[in-house]
Amino acid sequence: MAQGLEVALTDLQSSQNNMRHHTDEISVDRLLVRRGQAFNITLYFKNRGFQPGLDNIIFVTETGPLPDLTKGTRAVFSLASHDGPSPWIASLETNGATSLEVSLCPPPMAAVGRYLLKVHINSFQGPVTAYQLGEFVLLFNPWCPGDTVYLDSEPQRQEYVMNDYGFIYQGNKNWIRPCPWNYGQFEENIIDICLKLLDKSLNFQIDSATDCALRGSPVYISRVVCAMINSNDDNGVLNGNWSENYMDGVNPAEWTGSVAILKQWHATGCQPVRYGQCWVFAAVMCTVMRCLGIPTRVVTNFDSGHDTDGNLIIDEYYDNTGRILENKKKDTIWNFHVWNECWMARKDLPPGYGGWQVLDATPQETSNGLYCCGPASVRAIKEGEVDLNYDTPFAFSMVNADCTSWLVYGGKEQKLHQDTNSVGNFISTKSIQSDERDDITENYKYGEGSPQERQVFLKALQKLKTGRFQGPHWADSQPSRPMPPSQDSPRSLDTPSLRPSDVVQVSLKFKLLDSPNMGQDINFVLLALNMSSQFKDLKVNLSAQSLLHDGSPLSPFWQDTAFITLSPKQAKSYPCKIFYSQYSQYLSTDKLIRISALGEEKSSPEKILANKIITLTYPGIMINVLGAAIVNQPLTIQVIFSNPLSEQVEDCVLTLEGSGLFKKQQRVLIGILKPHYKVSVSLKTVPFKSGQRQIQANLRSNKFKDIKGYRNVYVDFGL
Repeated sequence: MAQGLEVALTDLQSSQNNMRHHTDEISVDRLLVRRGQAFNITLYFKNRGFQPGLDNIIFVTETGPLPDLTKGTRAVFSLASHDGPSPWIASLETNGATSLEVSLCPPPMAAVGRYLLKVHINSFQGPVTAYQLGEFVLLFNPWCPGDTVYLDSEPQRQEYVMNDYGFIYQGNKNWIRPCPWNYGQFEENIIDICLKLLDKSLNFQIDSATDCALRGSPVYISRVVCAMINSNDDNGVLNGNWSENYMDGVNPAEWTGSVAILKQWHATGCQPVRYGQCWVFAAVMCTVMRCLGIPTRVVTNFDSGHDTDGNLIIDEYYDNTGRILENKKKDTIWNFHVWNECWMARKDLPPGYGGWQVLDATPQETSNGLYCCGPASVRAIKEGEVDLNYDTPFAFSMVNADCTSWLVYGGKEQKLHQDTNSVGNFISTKSIQSDERDDITENYKYGEGSPQERQVFLKALQKLKTGRFQGPHWADSQPSRPMPPSQDSPRSLDTPSLRPSDVVQVSLKFKLLDSPNMGQDINFVLLALNMSSQFKDLKVNLSAQSLLHDGSPLSPFWQDTAFITLSPKQAKSYPCKIFYSQYSQYLSTDKLIRISALGEEKSSPEKILANKIITLTYPGIMINVLGAAIVNQPLTIQVIFSNPLSEQVEDCVLTLEGSGLFKKQQRVLIGILKPHYKVSVSLKTVPFKSGQRQIQANLRSNKFKDIKGYRNVYVDFGL
């Protein structure tokens, strides 16, 4: 009697499969495949070859701690028949003398995650012999038309899934600064950390079987990841900190990549890493989502609204010196705010609302009890469809709220100005396969001042008033928006004079006289213009205070009072100077200074408000690559930087990283830097991946935290 078929060895063909599935950047030694796309394995038998009709081979795949056929986390499918109930397919490729090559194809809606692959062999209708063939990881597949994350552009897939570095835009809307970032989604152990992150979620802890069954949905996965990036509800990846006190952690401005953050979280038993702010949350989420196979990009919104009560109004309060006050409602306008867009179909929404979806991992408001935001359809935001899931009202307010300015004095509030057109400016992301900035504002809103923009705003407001939305716990109220900046300075936001009257008779405006460089005095003038045919006597209170990038004001450090007499139609300038010694000890890491003027006429109770936000700048780090970059060949990198200040700085540390170039982040202790002292440092590394790469660098000291630099490097494969 013929012997039963026995498996001696299995070749999962990891190297070949991973190349076809665009996962060879992660590894070629373990099987990592994408759903909706076949992969081949070879079974080697001990005693004889496979005989169709005599041998029945059944494959079993399982994921999660409680695999279940009815939940789709367990699949049983036969090599002989494609007519079974399972959407998984096994096909015979080649039948050798003592081997069998088989093609296995997971369905495009299969749950992503870590899988166990088994085979059951039944020969001559005898007993079934079971073998465990190995493990594999299944990921989303933006190359597969049947996958809900399918993206039909290869350049976009290369940028939003495969590119492991990029830029996050910071600064202010008139001085947009690219901050280089190492996403590193294909670096060693990152895939395992991403899967661990899913298993650490509250959803998995409460009901692991259901959680694993839902992992086929990018909508579900994106909400889980979004909640897990922050640590407000769970042992998420990052602790947020906007206090300016980072003594027990890392200042968010110092990070240059996600890899060090994710590896620290994993190495410490999944304890939250200290600290992150919006761009760090978004960058780490981008790493995780790209690693899992969901096309993702990082987006910056300048003058971003944070509306806490859902009335689409941001209220700003000023005292009689023009100083902005802490907002009792906690409404703020962030100088910039950073979130993610992820690409996916939205079968849970009406047709036409798939594509890019907003996901915001920064813990601001709760959504269904957890600190996460989205996915909110970008098209729904543009059209004011705030009743569509998820958290669309909050996302809408970030780009399209109104702003009202109030003067607070004597226990009373006087309305200064209502503005409808400056929240949500220069919404930015990195261009496809380019280092340029791509402005995507028109994806989010119709042009400011256009009839369509007001119609959409009023439609959204009406839906919120009638309560037809799902989102944060918001109340109803009435509308308004922030103050319009001018374009006169490349490094400042300027709000010309604002007053309640429609007929402006006197205007105030700030103008910088030179570039506001860190370590130097700030020279500017207050321009006063009398547009009436009468004499005007003005008293103007001036002040300056530091701001955090989320709009939170710090204490004023400079004040002045100007008395200006204007003849009819006359313009005058009042010179101002803030010395470095006056602002240096009050400056936040964000290097933002708001200068304000509140003027009043002797003959009128009306107030005139003007302000400007200044971003102080540093010189960058210069990086030179000495010689050709070749895989597995030593490479010398030269880093040149200087102390920009007129005082000695201490505790200087230079960090460098770059996926495919450094196995881990490099730290160089510099120590003390004398005033304006220039330093050149050389480091050696051995590139281990070919193609386009990027080096990211940061210099910190006791006086500054985030002098940045980057250099793109093309690494040849060599012989």
